[in-house]
This record gives sequence, structure tokens and C-alpha cells, in this order.
Amino acid sequence: MTASNSAPQRPSRIVCVLLPRFNMMSLISVLEPARVANYLVSEPLYEMVYCSPDGTQVTASNGMPIACGPLPEKLSQDDLVLVVASWGAEHYANPALLNWLRRQERLGMRLCAVEMAPYVFARAGLLAGRAATTHWAYLPGFQEKYPDILGAEQLFTIDGRIMTCAGSTGALDFMLHIVRERQGEALAQEISNIVLLAQIREAGAPQRQSIGRGQDGVPGPVNAAVALMTTHIAEPLPVPEIARTIGLSQRQLERQFKQAMGCSVVQFGLILRLQHARVLLISTELSVREIATASGFNSLSHFAYAFRNCFGRRPSDYRQAWPDHADAPTWPGTLSTYLDSRARASVPTGTPRA
Repeated sequence: MTASNSAPQRPSRIVCVLLPRFNMMSLISVLEPARVANYLVSEPLYEMVYCSPDGTQVTASNGMPIACGPLPEKLSQDDLVLVVASWGAEHYANPALLNWLRRQERLGMRLCAVEMAPYVFARAGLLAGRAATTHWAYLPGFQEKYPDILGAEQLFTIDGRIMTCAGSTGALDFMLHIVRERQGEALAQEISNIVLLAQIREAGAPQRQSIGRGQDGVPGPVNAAVALMTTHIAEPLPVPEIARTIGLSQRQLERQFKQAMGCSVVQFGLILRLQHARVLLISTELSVREIATASGFNSLSHFAYAFRNCFGRRPSDYRQAWPDHADAPTWPGTLSTYLDSRARASVPTGTPRA
């Protein structure tokens, strides 16, 4: 990459506002494209600035502290503000930060909410009437809390000068989009080569491999069954209907599911619903009864029993167990492919709709 013949200009600032327990991968994915861009040109293009609402250091979810300064009083139109947040952002309501964000929005600054920071933007009123992206695992909770905001399960969303990003490696694609927009395709591609990124994904790319498409070692009919269950959390489909929809007998479906997943169709569906309930417990103010209904349970007692068997505590206790200073939670299993052995052994079989 060759240097421009024009006079050097002040680097654009990447102002990273960090909130407690932010995801370090999201921060690194934001910073590395800017750092590599500076490495590839003769004059720095970007300056990285770390801030927090009170100007003190912030600790990431992996325990690493980052020294931060106060929120800047004055920004340039070339600067980019990114609020990076993860666990706990769904309840974060620092008045100074919310007022600062509103002021920057009025001044026409470009603002991006990374991973779970869309909760903060929504609380500040910045997402009214807009589309927004957050991490797929928390999108159901976000949509329950803010039904008037159009949630999109994609890598990032750019709606005027307000942007939202799913975080993690999606932030890498977002920043490469910013570089491409400002410095051109050639530099963006050169950066992607340096960081060994095979392809720069576009904004609308999916955050995760669709569980309706084939996955290594998982038969297509099983993936199709999982996709159906995932889209019918609140109203679980009976196993015979799932089998009929994908063109198998119930016995064939159960046999393939047992071989691929190590559990029955009903057990896997129950795990999906309990994981959904877990997200709603820590990311919304819905009552436990409302969450049980939204997760496909007609009986509150059965929901509480199944939840305790899976996660080791009652739903109400689980909701109260996330003080601001607590470590980031673990995530047993995933929504698409894996059930750990402890969860398989502890989840009651029951019927799909208890």
C-alpha cells in the first residue's frame, strides 16, 4: 500500500467505550483491522482510544483489565465511537453514558453498539424506529424487551449513523467494512490477508451456520428437525409432526437423532427450550411464569423442575445470581449441535408440551 501525496491528516479516532465484563474477542476484532491498517501505510490512519463511563479501568469477561480514560468531551466527524459490552449490558443504565451517547447522536457522530451494547443504545433511545443487530444468543431476549426494534440475526446493521454489530469475529468484518468505506477495497483486502481472513463477510451474512443446513457428522434430516424445533420454541411441535414434515417415520427420526445427538428428539427439544428460558431470565424483566409460557411450558411447576435438573438451581434463584461484579456465566451446550453428558443424563424425558 503506498502513501498518499496529500498532507498528513490527523488519524481518525476509534473511541472504544468499554463496559464491565465486555468480550475481549469483540474488542480485539475491532482493534486489529485498525492496527494493521496503520502498519500497512506510511502515515497512521487510526488512533485507538479506550474510555469508560467513570474514566477508570474496566475488566473484561476473561479477567483482563484495560486502562481507560474518561468519555471525550469533543469528537471529530471522522471519529467512530464503539460501545463494547457483553454480560450485564441488558441491565446497564449509567445516566452519564446514556446522556453522552444522546449528545453524540445529536451532534451527528457515528456510533456503533457491539455485541450486547444495543441494549444500552435502546435504553438511550438511539434505536427507535431502526433495525438492530445483537449476538444471536441474546436476540430473543432483546426482541422480548424491545419489540418495536427490528432485530436482525446478521453480522452487523448500518442504519444511517447508528450501527450495531453482533460482536466477536463479526466485529472484524464490521471494521473491514469501515476501512473499505474510507480507504478502499484494496486496503481492506490487504488487511484481511494479513489477519488470515479468507473472505470479508457482508453485513447481512448469518452469524452462525444455519442449523437447517448440513453439519459435519449430522444427517440432513436431523438438522431439519432441529431447525423446526428452534423455530417453534413457544409452541413445540409433536414428534410425529416433526417426522412427517421432514419425510421420515417417527422411528427413523428417533433412530437418526439418537445416533447423531446421543439423546431423543424430546430431550433435545427440551434443552432448546430451557436454553431459551435461561436467556430470557437474565436479559428481560418477564415473570418466571411468562418465561415458562414463552419457552413452551404450560405448567410452571414442570418448567421449574426441568430447569433445576438442567442448570442446578431454580429459575428465580438463577435470575438473582448475576450481580454486576460476578464472572461471566458458563454456557452448557449450544442451541444447535451439542448436549453435554451431564445435561443429557439430568433432563427428564416428559412430553414436548408439559
